[in-house]
Amino acid sequence: MSTYSIKDLEHLSGIKAHTLRIWEQRYKLVSPKRTDTNIRFYDDEDLKFILNVSLLKDHGYKISSIAKMTLDDMKNEVITITEKSNNYHDQIQALTLAMIDLDEERFEKILSINVLQLGFEKTMINIIYPFLVRVGYLWQTDSINTAQEHFISHLVRQKLIVAIDGQMTPKTEKAKKYLLFLPEGELHEIGLLFACYLIKTRGHKVYYFGQSLPHHDLQVAYQLHKPEYLLTIISSVPNQFEAENYLHTLLETFPDSKLLVSGLQVVGQDIRPHPKLTIINKVADLVHLIDEEE
Repeated sequence: MSTYSIKDLEHLSGIKAHTLRIWEQRYKLVSPKRTDTNIRFYDDEDLKFILNVSLLKDHGYKISSIAKMTLDDMKNEVITITEKSNNYHDQIQALTLAMIDLDEERFEKILSINVLQLGFEKTMINIIYPFLVRVGYLWQTDSINTAQEHFISHLVRQKLIVAIDGQMTPKTEKAKKYLLFLPEGELHEIGLLFACYLIKTRGHKVYYFGQSLPHHDLQVAYQLHKPEYLLTIISSVPNQFEAENYLHTLLETFPDSKLLVSGLQVVGQDIRPHPKLTIINKVADLVHLIDEEE
């Protein structure tokens, strides 16, 4: 069982902690548990309940009416709303609920509906990526367990691989070569897979080497393919204090290619500029850069 503070509930639901306390007193809406040392906390069922309350409230339901609903009535109403809604926030809330319950069928249904309505790329950018940011917050604060994090990562990774496999790279003179990899020890692959998808859909050639590629093996791959671009994401390894030196090692080793890099250890950090180094701050930056090559 995961545990949450009232600040976690505020962050995830958008409902202020002060408001949650008022609802607790006035409507007995949700009551925190307490540890042996009298510290307040909430569990998975409380989080699901508050996420449902938040969604219903956003759709015009009065809190006094919500407080009178049974749990089943509330759940059914939320499902009806999310299946009809094209609001990104609603879909992110629905995915969060599916994650907490480890409900693969529900997760797949939400994803499929959005892909049909928006297309795969827009679903990833506007729903899955913000949702993964939320998952990251929960992971960092130990508010979700390993099973929940792996459950989500596996499903999103699976969808990306299927989408990538469905892309055919046309052989055109304008096509550029991109070599995609993660540094040795780096295992967070979803961002790199999505970059692969974006590049392939725009008709460029991708050489994908995935997780934890040793520098020597990267040199071998580079010599074989001579790509115009190297693209990597540094989320955890190397850390922010070592990332800059690592990037400049890449620039020195592969001076004929442009280096594209993103990730928590480089975005927003004071990385020394270099004419062949581009920091990708957000997905839209990568899309713009690739589109310029068409």
